[in-house]
Amino acid sequence: MIIKPDRKKEGTGAKVRRLFPSTSLAHVDPFVLLDEFFVEADKGFPKHRHAGFEAVTYILEGGFRHNDDMENDSVVGEGGVQKFSAGRGIRHSEMPSGEKGAHGFQLWINLPKDKKDMKPNYQKVGAEKIPRTEDEETIIKTVVGKNSPVELETKVKYQDVTLKKDCFTSVDFSEEQSGFLYVYRGEITLEEKDGKKISIAKGRGYIPEESLHLSIGCAEDSRFIVISGEPLGDEIILEGSIVR
Repeated sequence: MIIKPDRKKEGTGAKVRRLFPSTSLAHVDPFVLLDEFFVEADKGFPKHRHAGFEAVTYILEGGFRHNDDMENDSVVGEGGVQKFSAGRGIRHSEMPSGEKGAHGFQLWINLPKDKKDMKPNYQKVGAEKIPRTEDEETIIKTVVGKNSPVELETKVKYQDVTLKKDCFTSVDFSEEQSGFLYVYRGEITLEEKDGKKISIAKGRGYIPEESLHLSIGCAEDSRFIVISGEPLGDEIILEGSIVR
């Protein structure tokens, strides 16, 4: 299933492409929200409150400064990650650092019911600590998952894949997990198990409905993220910036 994101403005003039929740898709348990954000240097997300979930912010370009009520104040640059577990509640701001603004992704992951009231925490991970593998066809960065230092309460795999022109790769999803991919540069062609081919353009997401093994090719250098995780089975109730 191809997913078209909604275009929205959040914070003070930040632009986002929201894959979900959107007019096309509510949630992908355990995932609550995915935004591709574009923030100019004089825009951003001033102080606001979160509770009930975890968030992973992955910076593609520029930098983000995180400041919260736990006395964390740090800047994450290109290729780096910042994570917070909001638990019972956190107040923070996320504002661009430097003149370039910021471009990246923010993923919200629901917390299990027994951890909704946990003490909030924050983690910064620099680009140099994100595992990276490269061959003649692909570059794969593991934002969350095997060998990544990013720590979450829910088992999640999150990879940023660069597929070089006229090359091929494959993606496998588990029957026990929910997963999706999102193209943010170029265009890819998927071949499902039954031989059906689907083109996914820049700014579009895809959720496998039948085939869990996808063969992927491209006619130009392309980049996409692949995310999967174990469903919690809990109803996701999103009230503004709080997940009940």
